[in-house]
Amino acid sequence: MLLPGTSRIDREAEFATLASWYKSQRLRLVLGVSIVGLLVLIAAKAGVAQDKPQAEANSRDDLPEANPGRPTVSTPATLTPVGYLQIEAGVIGAERSGEFANRTGFNAVVKLSLTRRIELMALTEPIVVSDQGNRTDTHPGDVFAGLQAVIYHGEGMRPTVSASYFRRLYSGSAPDFDIGSSRQGALILASFDLRNFHVDANGIVAEQISDSGAHRAQFGQTLSVSHPLVRRFGLTGEIWHFSQPLINSNAAGLLLAPTYTVNRFLVIDAGFNRGLTTTSTRWAVFMGFTYLLPKRLW
Repeated sequence: MLLPGTSRIDREAEFATLASWYKSQRLRLVLGVSIVGLLVLIAAKAGVAQDKPQAEANSRDDLPEANPGRPTVSTPATLTPVGYLQIEAGVIGAERSGEFANRTGFNAVVKLSLTRRIELMALTEPIVVSDQGNRTDTHPGDVFAGLQAVIYHGEGMRPTVSASYFRRLYSGSAPDFDIGSSRQGALILASFDLRNFHVDANGIVAEQISDSGAHRAQFGQTLSVSHPLVRRFGLTGEIWHFSQPLINSNAAGLLLAPTYTVNRFLVIDAGFNRGLTTTSTRWAVFMGFTYLLPKRLW
């Protein structure tokens, strides 16, 4: 099916452009995937080693499990297990956006729940390689710190509702995606289960600052749905929208990502995102993992 206003010739040209971008970026993507794969293998061995003795000592309901926030734009309203450090890391390659021709970046999120209601998080993109058309740059991205608090603990179809706040600690010089970079923001989050489907929905308001120093409010909405497939495989789909106040436009995308649960500590993901507006990043492909460290910190 073609997107509205898109001819078959346009679609073929887009796929040709995507293939050309992949060819120019394959070394970066191979390196990124190799690093992610190595980390996954290390994490999987550690998780399996820890899994068996703890499973014998505890009932299944008491065992901690990873609570992935990636690869979707949506953040779960539920928190990670209390006292366990969770790492979410991966590589993302993107093509055709307002600030770059193509871009490959490594990203990481670290989460730690202090109680059943309070979670701390840090987000960073330490390395970004971007093609500006006439040159290739390597720069760090932004660094954020945040806090998430559960307002209401739900179960099943009764949603868990949380609120979150994040603040930028360091402004990197890497080019931004279509949604831009925010100085600070707040989210209201809801998560619930409907039969075998898990749903995460977010409402976001953020502050963006133009080059001239003008402050503008950005609004966003996300909706992701996950469903288990065969064995340990699952599939996640998401649709999202963000206003672009600095250019008076809107960005939107459709994300699709299969996942694989290696064990209760480790979840692997891969997938793609397709921009739906003319000012959206056209294509993005990604791969990563979520790893819950098996040893509790306290």
